[in-house]
Amino acid sequence: MELTETNCDHSGVHNLAFQNDSDGGADDTNPKGLGDNLQRIKNSQNKKTVHTNQGDEYINIESDLPENKRDSVDDEQPRLKRHLEKKYDEVCEFCKKHKTRIHYVIYGILITAYLAVVIAACSLNFQRALPLFVITVIAIFFICWDFLIAKYEDRIAAFFSHGDQYLKKQWFWLKWVLCATLMIMIICWLIFETTKRGSRQLISFGGLVMYVLLMFIFSKYPTRVAWRPVFSGIGMQFILGILILRTKVGFDVFNWLGIQIQTFLEYSDSGAKFVFGDRYTDHFFAFKVLPIVVFFSTVMSMLYHVGFMQWLIGKVGWIMHIFMGTTPVESLVAAGNIFVGQTESPLLVRPYLPYITKSELHSVMTAGFSTIAGSVLGAYISFGVSSSHLLTASVMSAPASLAASKLFWPETEKPLVTLRSGIQMAKSESKNLLEAASQGASTSIGLVANIAVNVISFLALLSFLDSALSWVGNLFDYPQLTFENICAYVFMPFSFMMGVDWEDSFIVGGLLGYKTFFNEFLAYERLSKLIQNREKGGSMYINGVKQYMTVRSEVIATYALCGFANFGSLGLVIGGLTSIAPSKKKEIADSAFRAMIAGTAACFMTACVAGMLTVPGLEVPCHILLGNASNFTDFPANSKELLKCCQHLFSSANHSEENFPGGNYSLNSWKVCCQILGQPAFHCT
Repeated sequence: MELTETNCDHSGVHNLAFQNDSDGGADDTNPKGLGDNLQRIKNSQNKKTVHTNQGDEYINIESDLPENKRDSVDDEQPRLKRHLEKKYDEVCEFCKKHKTRIHYVIYGILITAYLAVVIAACSLNFQRALPLFVITVIAIFFICWDFLIAKYEDRIAAFFSHGDQYLKKQWFWLKWVLCATLMIMIICWLIFETTKRGSRQLISFGGLVMYVLLMFIFSKYPTRVAWRPVFSGIGMQFILGILILRTKVGFDVFNWLGIQIQTFLEYSDSGAKFVFGDRYTDHFFAFKVLPIVVFFSTVMSMLYHVGFMQWLIGKVGWIMHIFMGTTPVESLVAAGNIFVGQTESPLLVRPYLPYITKSELHSVMTAGFSTIAGSVLGAYISFGVSSSHLLTASVMSAPASLAASKLFWPETEKPLVTLRSGIQMAKSESKNLLEAASQGASTSIGLVANIAVNVISFLALLSFLDSALSWVGNLFDYPQLTFENICAYVFMPFSFMMGVDWEDSFIVGGLLGYKTFFNEFLAYERLSKLIQNREKGGSMYINGVKQYMTVRSEVIATYALCGFANFGSLGLVIGGLTSIAPSKKKEIADSAFRAMIAGTAACFMTACVAGMLTVPGLEVPCHILLGNASNFTDFPANSKELLKCCQHLFSSANHSEENFPGGNYSLNSWKVCCQILGQPAFHCT
């Protein structure tokens, strides 16, 4: 009997039921057929393909090949994990288990290597390695501070709690004692300064008092003013100003920082030169200034990604929160505005903006109007404006903004966000440092375009206004009428009360008009031309028009212009904050204009403090200092700087065979020195 083809399932085992149906039951009586079927089943189970029939052999080969492959894979899977894989899994498990300790070991090795480098550098040349040493000491201090606060905050608070309770009990009479002491110190200091340096410091102090009174008179709620933030903010300005402008160490530190920033910003020239060619400086603003904005924005984005900016802003905000008594939200935003722009700093506290009060919202906007962003700071430095004074102005304006805000719009509600521990600043959305750098550069595109189009449009508009005003003035035989002249007369009293010399107050008034009605870019660009004219020397007046100002007036103008308080920024702030906190749209629109005025007043207050504390002799060459002294009758004759310059002048003259007067010194400078020293030297006769 010939065997028939059998059906099989997917496992390769033949189904006897289908075979019986096909044979019509004939095989039930055939022992040989049954034996063959049983044999095929047995062979299939034993993974064999040997059959007595050629047809069965063909069928079983086709059905058993996939089964053989699957079985071979199943045999190889248990062999995949070898000895090395087991060891690798053990190492991974160990690393996960001791992850924290491994991090500490790596950090310890890196810190040890860094300290070894610092020690080696200090051993070779301590003077050269002094900045690195100072930065290292400051970093170690803050690392230890953060560690102690994180671990022993409750114990530290408990330790100082008794003193805090005692101060609260005795605060009623202590505050009057402190106020009386401060008033006596200020009066004595003013008498001493007026005797030593002339009356200009007294004018600056009077200007500060005037701005505080004006803010109080036009305050939203004059009877609800809390004076602690006001006086604390002004006090912080004085402390910062004295440390930076009056102490040699502070002045040298900020001067060194300014020089380092200038050097750092010059690296943007490499990219500008590659993109625009070797003659990129022929188009100074477009190809020299704007690339600095791109470069600085990139760096700030990288610092934001690594968390350094959040850490620094948190520390500055904590100081203002403790010292001034302001809420955490407004303190952090004011601190953030030292480094970032007026629309970026509110993003640090974005989740809390819907819950802040009207006074806090006013403070947030005022802080943006009274400071400048770090990205445009580099652009102003490239104009030739003093980098150290720009840095000082940015730092001093932060507490001034809170003082002016709390005076102009006092707090009348109960703040909802009061715990500093509850404030979590936003983190960078970048996944790595390169992405952060790329995002920073891309983000600057809008800023660069905004700066460029505003400068083009405002300069064109200003030219048109000057032409139209000149035409109107020509009708009345006064063709010199310009927009700058109008602003000079409007802002002249404000600039004079800052301590600017009377002859320079008209020029500074014009700069303030440019800044308020257009933007600070135009004002600083104009100021840079005045600085360049002074540095080149030459006649101070040409056709009755003053060509440059004194250094003191330049310094005060630098502080007064250092802010975004202008009508262009007004729309920018309203739009930016509305998109961040839509529920506060009405409050933002209602308080934006008052915030702009408060920001302007904060800049003026900072300029007054700078006018009280500025010492021209720290940075002005002797020939310029003597030239300024010869132009103003109120310059004190007993100034130490003048005495040193005159002594140096006569000493160099005695050891030289050149004819005097000569060099950089004018005849008036020699006359001033002859009057001061009162000696019958041959140079005077």
